[in-house]
Amino acid sequence: MQNHVFNTALVKRIFVALFIVGAGLFATNIYGLFQTLRPANFETHELRFGNSDISLSKESFREQVARKTGESELDYSKRITSVIADGIAHIHWEEYDPDKFNQTVPFWENYILWAMGKLKVTPEFERYHFSNVEKSIERGIGICGDASMMMSQLLDRQGIPNQIVTVPGHVMVEAQFDENKIVFDPDFGVVLPGSAQHLNQNPQEIGNAYSSLGYTENDDVFMTNSFSIKVNYWDGIQHFITKKYYFEKLAYILKWLLPLLFMLPLFVRPGKSNVV
Repeated sequence: MQNHVFNTALVKRIFVALFIVGAGLFATNIYGLFQTLRPANFETHELRFGNSDISLSKESFREQVARKTGESELDYSKRITSVIADGIAHIHWEEYDPDKFNQTVPFWENYILWAMGKLKVTPEFERYHFSNVEKSIERGIGICGDASMMMSQLLDRQGIPNQIVTVPGHVMVEAQFDENKIVFDPDFGVVLPGSAQHLNQNPQEIGNAYSSLGYTENDDVFMTNSFSIKVNYWDGIQHFITKKYYFEKLAYILKWLLPLLFMLPLFVRPGKSNVV
């Protein structure tokens, strides 16, 4: 009888402890709904493109990635190439503490992704690239992979056939319009002359696509050399970052489900025991 009472008391303590943890995580999730991933400010020296970097607020960014009434698929694709480039801060990705720009996902945003970053399971979680386009827009930082994943998903929403394209050292998007394919570089806001395969065979046609928009001639040379080496195609973000794409979706479900599961046992009364 004494053992039964002891075991019952121990189980109840465990349930209470789980309830406290679950309630704390649930409260954290609620708190996170009122926070923003966007860093408070950016200093010029922190940005790759200096004074000409990020020029759109979070609100303007969200508004401008929407397709305008009557806007053609090609015009929309060209426009958001510039919008994405203007809407994200091109920070020097590896130079600052991962917490400075919320590269490590904050605890209040998603404690599962936060734990993966703090445990340094892989470098990708310590300096995280969101697959969710809304989260990327909200945080407002990124490099070529972030910009291209955003653009690919925005084109998907409009039913515009596209693929993510990688060359050594860079990520872009290729979209199809009738019989024509065009490469877009939303990291720089540049529209390139033709398909990735065409540019692979004719890299000299990149010409001064970058320097004509104010970037350096070295950017033209870099892209010309990269296209001449190798081009890889990815069928959307699910193919590009398959495991992380699905893990992120699961993490955002579990962040709400786990607290409920932790709290539930305290409210479930075990049946009466027949032990005397």
